[in-house]
Amino acid sequence: MNKTLRLSLFVLFVAHIGNAFSQSYQRTAQGVKANIQSMDIEVQFYSPQIVRVLKQPEGNVLKKGSLAVIKKPQQTQLDISDQNGVVTLKSSALIARFNLKTGSVSFAGINGAPLFTEKDYGAQFTHVRDGNDASFEIRQAFLLDKDEVIYGLGQQPNGKLNQRGQKVYLRNENTRVCIPFFQSVKGYGIYWDSYAPTTFTDNVQETAFDSEVGNCSDYYFMYGGGADGVVTQMRDLTGQAPMMPLWVYGYSQSRERYKTQFELVDVVKKYRALKVPLDGIVQDWQYWGKDDNWNAMSFDAATYPKPQLMVDSVHLLNAHLFIVSWPGFAPKTPQYQEFKQKNMLINFDTWPPGANTRPYDVYNPAARDIYWSYLNKGIFSLGPDAWWLDSTEPDHINVKDKDFDQPTFLGTFRSVQNAFPLQHTKGVYEHQRQTSEAKRVILLTRSAFAGQQRYSANTWSGDIRSDWPTFKRQIPNALNFSMTGLPYWNADIGGFFAGNWNKGGGINNPEFRELYTRWLQFATFTPMMRSHGTDIPREIYQFGKRGDEIFDVLDKFINLRYSLLPYTYSTAWDVTHNSGSIIRSLYAGFGNDKQGYENNNEFLFGKSFLVVPVTDKGLKSQSVYLPAGTKWYDFWTGEAIDGGKTIERATPIDILPLYVQAGSIIPWGPNVQYATEKKWDNLTIRIYPGADGKFTLYEDQNDSYNYEKGMYATIDFAWNDKESTLTVNKQQGSFPGMLKKRAFNFIIVKPNHGAGIESPSPDKTKVYNGEFTKIKF
Repeated sequence: MNKTLRLSLFVLFVAHIGNAFSQSYQRTAQGVKANIQSMDIEVQFYSPQIVRVLKQPEGNVLKKGSLAVIKKPQQTQLDISDQNGVVTLKSSALIARFNLKTGSVSFAGINGAPLFTEKDYGAQFTHVRDGNDASFEIRQAFLLDKDEVIYGLGQQPNGKLNQRGQKVYLRNENTRVCIPFFQSVKGYGIYWDSYAPTTFTDNVQETAFDSEVGNCSDYYFMYGGGADGVVTQMRDLTGQAPMMPLWVYGYSQSRERYKTQFELVDVVKKYRALKVPLDGIVQDWQYWGKDDNWNAMSFDAATYPKPQLMVDSVHLLNAHLFIVSWPGFAPKTPQYQEFKQKNMLINFDTWPPGANTRPYDVYNPAARDIYWSYLNKGIFSLGPDAWWLDSTEPDHINVKDKDFDQPTFLGTFRSVQNAFPLQHTKGVYEHQRQTSEAKRVILLTRSAFAGQQRYSANTWSGDIRSDWPTFKRQIPNALNFSMTGLPYWNADIGGFFAGNWNKGGGINNPEFRELYTRWLQFATFTPMMRSHGTDIPREIYQFGKRGDEIFDVLDKFINLRYSLLPYTYSTAWDVTHNSGSIIRSLYAGFGNDKQGYENNNEFLFGKSFLVVPVTDKGLKSQSVYLPAGTKWYDFWTGEAIDGGKTIERATPIDILPLYVQAGSIIPWGPNVQYATEKKWDNLTIRIYPGADGKFTLYEDQNDSYNYEKGMYATIDFAWNDKESTLTVNKQQGSFPGMLKKRAFNFIIVKPNHGAGIESPSPDKTKVYNGEFTKIKF
């Protein structure tokens, strides 16, 4: 056979194979599907930026409604073509390529630059038993670039910001929030939609998710172009975060535990007498009495004889009350009896030890109805303001393998374990809103899962130790949690377990006092500022009196928190309205500056502040990296410093290194004892020159859900640095009680002018009646 004939036959063979491949897939309303390697595979565009990749063993009938994903696929214009056994799907935002031989899917930017790829033949389904049912262990492997930095996985207390190069077992437990999601510095995110315990592995060979049970490989690729953009896509996929009331951005005091209603109210009275700002007070566990009455959702008559009086007294002091509730019940309680009779308990031991408590079936809508009926009658009817939902993993003690085989409404406990906090918070949030919308729902929870932001949940980092290494780990904890798409996070100020300090004097131990002070400084710039712990009480008056060094520093930072309320509340609106974040990584703000990619000791508070907590004892100075591309103002001195370098900042006990980006416009609130004490009718506006900037001031009725009906107002500020002019645009929107006239006091920050907490005489004052105005400086 001559060479020409052989070449012609080869071309015909390749064309035949190509045609066979081109005929081996089907177009669908959202993309394409095909049967490859004994798997049914679908590539579904949910939007131009979000793609779902679904794989299952052939012949498997898939009946899956996601617990986390609430977005419905939107009609997306696609350009679909195939060549040489690869189907290309192109939207306006990205390109997906589907290999019809190996079953692998890869993604590229609209310019063709590679973003992310599965490993060839990377999906595996292994037959396993899940209780009495047949199931699969499901694994999907991917390939990342060698030096690619990724963030997320919820909150893993490993001290790492970059989640590369490790193996992590994702199963929720106290101090570990496990969410199978990561995002990359290449501008994309991956959400693996499984609620079963899952192992995340990243090594030089591959990156993989491996879930213990399930019936399909199901993940979502999302492209956002950067950290904030990926969070936006994750919120689009799993739900937006509603507004919390203004007061929750103030300061809250807690303890394990206040033992009588009189002790709790007395704490609020002491804060008011000291004139230290306070908005929240927390009633922790055992208000119901002994453990055999665990979580009865009723007050012990001996220690809480008049609970309505307690609630009313807190409100008369212009404060707000959190009350704890757990998902487990002791056998003697009426809740346990009803759940047991209706087969709505999950049969394993939960907290406390020895009480034979059982968690209710949070996955059952009828069980969630019953849970709320008791919570509403016993507690919510008294008028508290917020819930402390403890043990939302839930606690699992005396663990046995068969515990994970226990049936729930949605399958074995193993198959849905990580979604427990999501379903529990869903029940309380939705039922409270159905009962009354006079107050916004606030859920302080110890665990979380993807999508939980839509239930107004703020997750704290769990029952952590009171020591410096644990404190240091809170910063990457917060950042990774936030970059998973959940904007509300906090930690017990000072750490929960503090008994290790008792040998050195407890509250008078100098090192504990230093640690607590540094931790409270950090908490000033987190979404909730809340003091809590056991072993050592943390109320401010435990640290002395006004004039004592530690007392004065704590008082200084609590007051700083309140001065920032207009900024923080406006940032919260950005979270709700624009899928923004309160805690942001340096990568989120400065994506082109690789020096910040793995910086796990600094973070951005909103879009203006760079926060550098002091996380080592006895430090006289702290290294600070100032991101490149902008000037930074030392908040305490007003000195402007060029970014793109590391500096050394002195750190006496009353100073947390804090910097403000040039171009920032910061509204400064009045001195108050509680968040709503004074109207914002005489606000100071600090302007940090050196770059153009803008800011939107948000206002509403501070509580209720009327903002969802359009009852809110915004004022846009814009600074033109070259012309030294500030534009205050016409106020947009309205709400009952809105200010019609106010004064703005403008300060152009410079060294020793507009620096620190105290504000000097303004450079200019302008009466603003809601109309457009421009001020020249």
